[in-house]
Amino acid sequence: MNLQKYKYNFNFFNWIKKTELVELSEINTQDDPIRPEISNKFRTSQGRKIFGLKYNGDIEGVVCIAFTSDIPATVKELELMSVNEKEGKIAIAYTLWSLKKGAGKKIMKELLKYMKEKNHLDSIMTLSPLTPMATHYHIRNGAKLIKINPTTQNFEYKI
Repeated sequence: MNLQKYKYNFNFFNWIKKTELVELSEINTQDDPIRPEISNKFRTSQGRKIFGLKYNGDIEGVVCIAFTSDIPATVKELELMSVNEKEGKIAIAYTLWSLKKGAGKKIMKELLKYMKEKNHLDSIMTLSPLTPMATHYHIRNGAKLIKINPTTQNFEYKI
């Protein structure tokens, strides 16, 4: 009996090439595994934005950023330091999550590209929780640990 061999050439991550970074006016904050207590009003107030990674009409990943002139150690400091996008020298990613494997890495890559086009920023910093998962994610994606705070850590992504 001659069995025909089948060649599978299926890439599970082909969908990533068809994604786009979009600005969102709101999200379901309960979907945020890092900071669900932060309201949409906070996320979209002075100097803060929400971005989503969109694929086929669905949001597969989310990142919330704030523009500042210094690096915050807490969410309260982030709130007090947030300035207009044109005035801020630093973009702080303070929460990031994905709903599909690969979306977290892709949304950070798209965010870096978006910020580079803005011309006045040279890096994106994070305000990340002190967890092994956050540490591994940022280091695996090319960030450098800048500072460990009492309840958070800051990583830097060069643009």
